[in-house]
Amino acid sequence: MVAGMLTDHLVNAGADSTLCSIPTRRELVKEAARNPTTTELKESQNTQQEYYWTTCPLSQRPLATPIVSDSSGKLYNKDAVLEFLLPAGDGTPGRIRSDNEEVLEGRVKSIRDVVEVKFEVVKETSSVRKGGNMKVEKWVCPVARKELGPGVKAVYLVPCGHAFSDAAVKEISAEACLQCNTPFTSDHIIPILPTASADIAKLAVRIKNLKENGFTHSLKKAPGPSKKRKKIIDGRTETTDGATPMAESDTNKTAPKPTIPQPSSSSTAAGASIKNAATASLTAKVLKDEKERNKKRRLGMNDNLKSLFSSGESGTRKDGDFMTRGYSIPADAKR
Repeated sequence: MVAGMLTDHLVNAGADSTLCSIPTRRELVKEAARNPTTTELKESQNTQQEYYWTTCPLSQRPLATPIVSDSSGKLYNKDAVLEFLLPAGDGTPGRIRSDNEEVLEGRVKSIRDVVEVKFEVVKETSSVRKGGNMKVEKWVCPVARKELGPGVKAVYLVPCGHAFSDAAVKEISAEACLQCNTPFTSDHIIPILPTASADIAKLAVRIKNLKENGFTHSLKKAPGPSKKRKKIIDGRTETTDGATPMAESDTNKTAPKPTIPQPSSSSTAAGASIKNAATASLTAKVLKDEKERNKKRRLGMNDNLKSLFSSGESGTRKDGDFMTRGYSIPADAKR
């Protein structure tokens, strides 16, 4: 009987402890609303940094040369960016393209919006991924010989694209690239995968100023608007951008056409295939000069050639032709 009572007591105690260990709804909501600690934030940030330093967010493949970066400092495989910029075909799923647009956030509209980052590769290591073992490149700073990756602040220069550690660039304070001697300014030192809010804000201001001045991230001219095209409708000239149309007769009055010398009749056939009037006129003039030179050349033949032909102005004229009048037999030679 005592043993039975002891068993019931232990069962009841176990049930009470189980009930006490189940969290209530109030505790669950409070746990979810709790801000992450500094340690948790650092671990999450390190995980993201390791992913973006080794994987292209567009193709989900390991980063491998050639590698490009946009104005935010993110890294991509160049072939993935080129594939994204190609027109969408039947073989490109819409979901994948929309996901890539969400990743790029409108920063890449053409190849001018990216810069090829030139890392110094020291070795390749194998990494186990979903698709199997894949090679991952390891990069170092060419100056400090420090490995570039998660936990190391790295930068690259625009427009050349060479990558260094941030400490090496600040310590040397050069105005030209240490690898190729290309000049640069401090505004064009791009942090790679920045995490500090100050660096992210600085990059946003930089690309905004470049766009206002008509430049892209690579410091190349941004593609301009299409040229205005004119079309004539019922004798009136209209522009495609909606400008005020102007009658063709008014255009002729306000802007008289310049007079262009017309080619001569002898050179019309030679210049018929030339659409440019100035070029046709020049061709006709050259042909005319060549014709005059040929004429003078024929008139200026030497005397040996002239002697073969009879001249109407000659004072003495002999009977017979050149075969009978050119030679006579001497009298003393006759027998």
